[in-house]
Amino acid sequence: MLKLLFSSWGAEWGTAGLVFFVSAAVGRFAAEGMNTLQWCGAITAILAAITAAVAVRVWKDEPSQAKVRVDRD
Repeated sequence: MLKLLFSSWGAEWGTAGLVFFVSAAVGRFAAEGMNTLQWCGAITAILAAITAAVAVRVWKDEPSQAKVRVDRD
């Protein structure tokens, strides 16, 4: 069970769910009315969730090996 949660598939869907949940929560509170400080916190939360989702999808599993040309005599 934990292996599925910590796999790349689980991380991608988890961060997608995080973006959805944060956006829904911000939308709910925005409908009730928010002041400027709350808007700044909401925008920060949305950007952080999106950043996490992008980082999970872009991050490489293993570092790629650089191809180096070796001159041999």
